[in-house]
Amino acid sequence: MSNPQALARRLGTFDAVVIGLGSMIGAGVFAAFTPAASAAGSGLLIGLVVAAAVAFCNATSSAQLAAAYPTSGGTYIYGRERLGPWPGYLAGWGFVIGKTASAAAMAMTFAAYAAPAGWERPVAIAAVVVLAAVNYHGVTRTAGLTRILVLAVLAALAIAVAACWGGSAPAPASILGDGLLAHGWYGILQSAGLLFFAFAGYARIATMGEEVRDPRRSIPRAIGIALGITVILYAIIAVTLLAALGPDGVAGTPTPLAAAVENGTLSWAVPVVRVGAAVAALGALLALIAGLGRTTLAMARHHDLPHWLAAVHPRYRVPHRAEAALAAVICVVVAVADVRGAIGFSSFGVLIYYLVANIAAFTQPPADRRYPKALQVFGAVACVVLVATLPPLSAGVGVLMFAVGIALRAARLNR
Repeated sequence: MSNPQALARRLGTFDAVVIGLGSMIGAGVFAAFTPAASAAGSGLLIGLVVAAAVAFCNATSSAQLAAAYPTSGGTYIYGRERLGPWPGYLAGWGFVIGKTASAAAMAMTFAAYAAPAGWERPVAIAAVVVLAAVNYHGVTRTAGLTRILVLAVLAALAIAVAACWGGSAPAPASILGDGLLAHGWYGILQSAGLLFFAFAGYARIATMGEEVRDPRRSIPRAIGIALGITVILYAIIAVTLLAALGPDGVAGTPTPLAAAVENGTLSWAVPVVRVGAAVAALGALLALIAGLGRTTLAMARHHDLPHWLAAVHPRYRVPHRAEAALAAVICVVVAVADVRGAIGFSSFGVLIYYLVANIAAFTQPPADRRYPKALQVFGAVACVVLVATLPPLSAGVGVLMFAVGIALRAARLNR
């Protein structure tokens, strides 16, 4: 007999790739380049390469672990199985708090492009409620809507790049600005840590391991394909932004892609880019709610979060209580916080999450090994280095939130 509390396997490889793309493209293209340029200037190009290399190592670790443990929860489960309850808990806690902040940031990014002045927060909250309702009604609807959103975003990005290069020729010399190393290696590594936020969407694929058909084959393939497409896209966008605005111009605007198009002569493309940004933020928010729900479900099953959240809807086969509770928390964050700083805080939590993933993958036996251990060693060391170079405020808030999580679990164990 099937387990009535188990999730249904309804996603294929293509669906998993689309969910990963929806998470990464929406989060990074319209949000991460501004703080990265502030930290490193044109050196963000090196930071992008570093972030992509770290993401590749983390992706191979996630793929290797997901093939061995095809269930919901991602690194929370992998850490528990390979390293013990505490490392698994720290990974899950980092994912939940970091991605809750990311979800709020994506909702506010959507509202910044789509809402009338003064209505940003109500519109952002409405977006969270609507997308939580979509997730509530089944993972196939989540995948279907994400597919539409990803296609719309890719079309908008293609128009933006064409408008930047075709409307009025950017100055290729401005790509290098004062030089790739003008801000030093600390700035470059800080930009890599901030840009890593943009690559973290493949975690959503691994956290949905209980809903993917043939997960031992599909999840590793989906992670590799989604990450490869995203790296190519980000490289194109980074070069285009620097050519059109220069490093200082990218750092000086919260909407660099729209600003780059506005600098050209094809003004008709500006609304297209703004619509694309709003749609991208929606796609990221939709995938974030889905991934957060699955990790919360896994933590609740092991009593690391209230067990009430472990329920699976009898008809739609989704963690409906977890998703509803998370949507409520995201709405509260939207109501009281602002979008600045969310990227750094999210990167802190996600880098801790992948530090645990790399260590867990390193301990896997030869029968489960798909990639060299050297990749996991490099990935773990790089996660520590990038955490250390994040902006001090983001790192400080991250340390505080992890201290709160440790205290909560310790108190529960004492009871």
